[in-house]
Formats: sequence, structure tokens, C-alpha cells
Amino acid sequence: MAEYNSSILQNVQARERTILKNVYLWMTAGLGLTALISYFVASNPALLQALVGNMMGFFLLVIGEFALVFYLTARLDRMSQASAIGAFLAYSALNGIMLSTIFIVYTGAVIYKSFLTAALMFAGMSLYAMTTKRDLNRIGSYLVMGMWGLIGTMVLNMFLGSSGLDYLISFAGVAIFLGLTAWDTQKIVRWNQSYGTGIDEETFTKLSIIGALSLYLDFINMFLFLLRIFGRSNR
Repeated sequence: MAEYNSSILQNVQARERTILKNVYLWMTAGLGLTALISYFVASNPALLQALVGNMMGFFLLVIGEFALVFYLTARLDRMSQASAIGAFLAYSALNGIMLSTIFIVYTGAVIYKSFLTAALMFAGMSLYAMTTKRDLNRIGSYLVMGMWGLIGTMVLNMFLGSSGLDYLISFAGVAIFLGLTAWDTQKIVRWNQSYGTGIDEETFTKLSIIGALSLYLDFINMFLFLLRIFGRSNR
């Protein structure tokens, strides 16, 4: 097994297939943990009420999520393999607690419809990114700028309270995170190529984790914007 792993790690093309498979497996594990914890909290009225009724606790959860994301992205090179895995799973669990509140706002049918649509769109864009000959790196900076512009518009609309602008924001959010899904997929491939034949198993695992985190965030944000669209349509 050690020799097999070593041969895979030294072959850039074979490693590309393996790292993408590992990224999707870790991403699926993270989404599964998020969904499980979210459903568990939503199914316990006392826990849900404690979450919604305690603004300080809710605020601390938000800070904890941001802290874990920055911790993973900033310190990945210095983290152990176990720490990277633990931080990713901890973030997925915290996000599950946060997302339990969607069960208060949306019906189960809207949630399932949004999740299925997000899964199909995500799979389509990932497949496109892996098969296209087009280099998507050039549009990455525009997508990131679009994401920050979207966040700024969302903050502005908190004061304006425009339902029409909110609807446009939701469609723009889906489009931006669809693009980021394709860009991040190609970015993982570029990371793999940048290491050439010099990569060890621990680095390979940590790259899989940070790749899974990037795609996990793309999927979750796409899902949340679709929730806003389908939730509005069902009103």
C-alpha cells in the first residue's frame, strides 16, 4: 500500500484524479455532518429556541465560523494533517448549528428543492471545469470582486429593505458561486500541478481539505441563495 501511495503521489496526472476524488469525499463528509447536525438541532425545539433566543451565543457561533475558516486558510502549511481534518469537521458542525434556523423560515419542500437544485448545478459546473480546455483563472479575480460587491449590496439592502433588489441579489449570488465552483475546481488542479512530483501524503491530504473547504463554501452559498429564490416563489 505504501508503494502504491508513493507511485500515485509522484505521478501528477494520476494524483490529479485522486486529489479531486478526495476533495469531493471530504466535501460530502462535511455537507453530511452539516445536514445531520442541522436536522438534529431543528428537531429539538428547546435547542432551536436556545439558539435563536440567545443573540450573544449566536454571535459567538458566527465569530467561531469565521475564525475557523481563517485558521484553515492561513495556517494550513503549518498545521498537522489531524488538525486540518479536525478544523474542517468543526467548521462543518458549527455551520450545521447555524443552518438549523432555516427550518424556521422555509418549509421542508423548499429546502429539499433548493438542495437538489444546488447539487445538480454544482455537479454540472464541476464537470465543466474538469473537461473544458478553457482556462478559467482569468475570470477568478472578477468573480471574487463580484462576491465582495454582492456582500456590500446585501449590507446596503439591509437598510433599504428592497424586496426587488433582494431578488436580484439572490440570482446574482447563484451566478457568482456557480462561477466560483468552476474556478475553484480548476484551482485545485493547478495546486496539484504546482507540486510536480514532490509531494508527500500529509501535504496531499491537507490540499484535499482546503480544496474541500473551498467547494463546500461555494455549495453552501449557492444553496442559501436558491433558498431565497424558491422561498420567495412559494410565498
